[in-house]
Amino acid sequence: MAKADIEMGVAFLTQTAAGVLGNSCLLCFYSYTLLTRQKVRPTDPILCHLVFANYVVVLSTGIPHTMAGIGWNYFLDDAACKVALYFRRVARGVSLNTTCLLSGFQVSKLCTRNIWWKITTTFPNCFGICGFLFWILQLLVNVYVPLRVTGPTHRQNVTLHMHYRYCAIEPTTPKPFVRLSQIVLFLSIDIMCLVFMMWASGTMVLLLHRHKQRVQHIHSHIASRRPDHEARATRIILTLVSMFVSFYCLSAMFTVFVGLHMKPDLWLVDMSMFLCACFSVLSSFVLISTDNRITQVFHSCIE
Repeated sequence: MAKADIEMGVAFLTQTAAGVLGNSCLLCFYSYTLLTRQKVRPTDPILCHLVFANYVVVLSTGIPHTMAGIGWNYFLDDAACKVALYFRRVARGVSLNTTCLLSGFQVSKLCTRNIWWKITTTFPNCFGICGFLFWILQLLVNVYVPLRVTGPTHRQNVTLHMHYRYCAIEPTTPKPFVRLSQIVLFLSIDIMCLVFMMWASGTMVLLLHRHKQRVQHIHSHIASRRPDHEARATRIILTLVSMFVSFYCLSAMFTVFVGLHMKPDLWLVDMSMFLCACFSVLSSFVLISTDNRITQVFHSCIE
């Protein structure tokens, strides 16, 4: 077992432990809040779906790669490989959809037009339904994944597979150009969501700038010291969107490199998977550190 494999296994183990800790805290908090209806915010239902999706991404990515990093490459059978990769893709798609929805909702809240105001007052009631629809959509979109995934290939002709250490994906064609076209086609929905999130982020920055100028012009110096909850919520969503777009683009670059090779280097596969799970880990700590309800619970537990 190479030293690089052990180091990668430790990296995935650390990432998985942090992701499970952060997302478990958030999942328990949002579940309790939604069940008891205490201090519920409009975005809590969709954030609950986001956290659960991130939880699935962390587990389905971290556990197999950690086990493979320490030398246990064949601990999953064919069915387990299909389930792990399928639900990782599904959860990753739900994470993208919910982040996109959050950015769009925050833009509508910052707009002062009557039509947008009506949307912000009625749309939060549909957040829970939207979350379930996202899961159904991704389950259907990624239904082909189990058909191409195979289990451990140590007894098979490994020259025909793209290896993911513990599992393998059978390429549909050996031609790089055709495979690249398939990757671009598959990523088209994700690209549209990313473009929308970047547009929404730019719009939020512009609206926040105008809002700040308006507040400075109208309100007195004392009034301007009041906390602006909308601006704070916008900055949180901007942080989440920026993190998601950054890690997604980096992961997509490695994914394209992996897809263009019949037998890619394992470090390319590992980096793609590691970057894919980074948002799911770091976003949980962003939400924890910026939600004063959670910090109040922590302070009360400490006291």
